[in-house]
Formats: sequence, C-alpha cells, structure tokens
Amino acid sequence: MTKPYDYVEMKIPAKPEFVGVIRLTLSGIASRMGFSYDEIENLKIATSEACTNAVQHAYRKNEQGEVVIGFGLFQDRLEVMVADHGQSFDFHSAREGIGPYQQNQSIEFLREGGLGLYLIETLMDEVRIHQKEGVTVFMTKYLEGEQVEIDAKTIST
Repeated sequence: MTKPYDYVEMKIPAKPEFVGVIRLTLSGIASRMGFSYDEIENLKIATSEACTNAVQHAYRKNEQGEVVIGFGLFQDRLEVMVADHGQSFDFHSAREGIGPYQQNQSIEFLREGGLGLYLIETLMDEVRIHQKEGVTVFMTKYLEGEQVEIDAKTIST
C-alpha cells in the first residue's frame, strides 16, 4: 500500500457557506503540488460538487452534521475524499474499502439526475464511491507533468 506523501483533513459544518473554504484550501494544495490553472479549476469544481451533495443530502433538515474532506498528497497525484459521516477517518482503510459504484445504486447523486456525478467523473481521472453509514466519494487527479516525465524516462532507458 502506498502511503500519502502528506495528508490534510478538514471537517466543515454541513452548511453551503463552508464549501468555499474547501475550494480555497484545495486551490492552495493543488497549486503547491504543481497542478496547472485548468487542472486546479477542475479539481475545485469536482470537489465542490461532492461537498455540495453531502451538504444538501446527508443530514435531515434540523440535524447538525459535518462533512469530512481528506486530501492525500502523493508524488504523482492528489486524492480527495469527501465523506458525510462526520466522524474521523482512517484515510488508508477508507481508500481500501471503496470500490467502483454501480450505475443502478440509489445514492443522492443519482437522485439529482446524475449531473454532479457526471461532472465529477468528467473532471477527475478516477472516481470511487462507497455507501455505508453515509456516502464517501474518492476522487483522484494525476499530475500530468509527472506522468510525462515518468514515461520519458522509461522511453529513454
């Protein structure tokens, strides 16, 4: 199992006004990792969709809830986890337990017509969804430059 280069976790109240805080944090992390402007915008849109879904659907109207966002910073990629359980997570075991979603699953993304999920899948390189006590969305974006460098080294040797 590959361990993250670094790991950052945030918990926000399940309220729409806090999604912007996650966007700002993600922008700073992705910029520091070397993602391009367009890649950062794609990451922000996909993560916002996942966060907004959790905020809108995870908890009953008067229920106090949290959304947990985890950022796994690897040398060649950024993994973003958005979960609406509101509990602390073990990033590694959460990663291992998440598999591909089935299109006939009745998760909230699909209730909304699937546009949020479609956007996430279009903008990210890998998407995995797990539904147990809540919904956990795992999204991966690879650093394109890293991939090119690795390929170039392989070709030249």
